[in-house]
Amino acid sequence: MLKSKIFMKRIRLVLFFVFLGIFSAAFQLGSMSTVDEKEASAFMEEFEKLVLDIDAFGIFTHNLTIALPMLIPGFGVAWGLFSAWSTGFAFAAITTTAPELASIPPLSILLLSPFGLMELTAYSLGISRSYILIKAIIKKTALIQFIKPTLIEISIVIGLLLAGGYLEFYMIEFALESGFDMPGFDL
Repeated sequence: MLKSKIFMKRIRLVLFFVFLGIFSAAFQLGSMSTVDEKEASAFMEEFEKLVLDIDAFGIFTHNLTIALPMLIPGFGVAWGLFSAWSTGFAFAAITTTAPELASIPPLSILLLSPFGLMELTAYSLGISRSYILIKAIIKKTALIQFIKPTLIEISIVIGLLLAGGYLEFYMIEFALESGFDMPGFDL
């Protein structure tokens, strides 16, 4: 029994890192998209409306609405990868309208910013949990054993996104107060 639990924890950890890598790859692919000026301008108009008057709690709720569907068995994997790709695509659109940002490697935002790491961790937890649950459903495994770990992971996702939302907001405010010009963040 103990060996089985240790094995399951190792599998869980491996799945987390596998989906972390897949999410990062999908993000990178999206960021490599070619976005024409017209499409980029339309995106930036929508983006500016979205971030206009957004606060830390708004960032949190936006990220949470993206993350929670990632926990849906099966669907969450597809949703998570689409979210990763579309976030990368958004980065490509932003660099089209602000070419000075093109020199920033897209993955550096994800992997080197504290809020990026928090979001990446939360999303990877959600996607990997979705995979675990759909695999259990396909194998007709009793799902009762997955309730506690799933609730724990939902709590972790919420905590990470809450902290990440506040951190991202304060970093944006600090950058703006320091005179750093960021397109779409005219707060």
